[in-house]
Amino acid sequence: MNNCGIVQLINGPVVKGSGMANFKVNEMVTVGDRQLIGEVVSLDGDIATVQVYEETEGLKAGEQIISTGAPLSLTLGPGMLSNMFDGIQRPLKKIQALSADFIPEGIGLLSLDEDKEWEVEMLVKEGDFLAGGFAYGQVQETQSILHKLLVPPYIKGDIVEVKPNGKYRINDTVAVIETPSGARVNLTLVQKWPVRKPRPISERIPIYKPLVTGQRVIDTFFPIAKGGTVGLPGGFGTGKTVTQHQLAKWSDADIIVYIGCGERGNEMTNVLEEFPALIDPRTNRPLMERTILIANTSNMPVAAREASIYTGITMAEYFRDMGYDVASWQTLPLDGRKLT
Repeated sequence: MNNCGIVQLINGPVVKGSGMANFKVNEMVTVGDRQLIGEVVSLDGDIATVQVYEETEGLKAGEQIISTGAPLSLTLGPGMLSNMFDGIQRPLKKIQALSADFIPEGIGLLSLDEDKEWEVEMLVKEGDFLAGGFAYGQVQETQSILHKLLVPPYIKGDIVEVKPNGKYRINDTVAVIETPSGARVNLTLVQKWPVRKPRPISERIPIYKPLVTGQRVIDTFFPIAKGGTVGLPGGFGTGKTVTQHQLAKWSDADIIVYIGCGERGNEMTNVLEEFPALIDPRTNRPLMERTILIANTSNMPVAAREASIYTGITMAEYFRDMGYDVASWQTLPLDGRKLT
């Protein structure tokens, strides 16, 4: 049974609740009758402070705060590329189809399309030993990117069941792995990962290779290293977004993750309209086939804006684990840009 608290105080997106001694910091909760999405940010005895990701207008003291039992986590799998999300991985196109031009409160934690079928090619057979990061299948997600299905970190064992090649939904079991302890783990097309927990690495590779941006002035005077970071500050209208378009088109990164954190609404609208129109010079196909857009404008609560950074980096780390070079841009409230 999920833990339950009671709303005591409401101050904009900040809510305080009582009876929450059994909750955990960073735990996702639903707040009130509309089940607004929020996150526990502090605990003092049985009093918890919750940052709500949605508009709290109409929320009343005495309504319930319900635990989800897990931190903010992403569903990582086929369907992320070519998609546009808000800061907690809710697909904007699907929300628009449900509610026109605004994200309604209490819509819940929508994520990847659970009904779409993907053509899966299995890469393992019964008896194979796999560990975290090994590929057990692959999906041609777009014509530009082959999506590898990876064993989640910290799981290892022998494959005891494998489904044949064919079409599967993201939550269908396509293989079963038996761990050394005898436990069986179902492998689907997706895995869950908490956004504030870095995905593990076996070693940190020293920076040794440049990111060829395709912009001579940058490559000559301001070279960028793969695995490094760079700031691109500038005032309104000075060409930051156009520079990002050029980097997305011409840099030798395989996948682009664009995170609009704290952007003005008109700027984010321009990005959402212009990026899908860009053509990838590598394939002469839409650049969105290897791009993920995350939109989180400046009118969103601070907690939602912060979460969007973790969301984008987690997605980038996931594709990094497949062996792809990923360029991730985060737009910052102080009107800067950061490329990692």
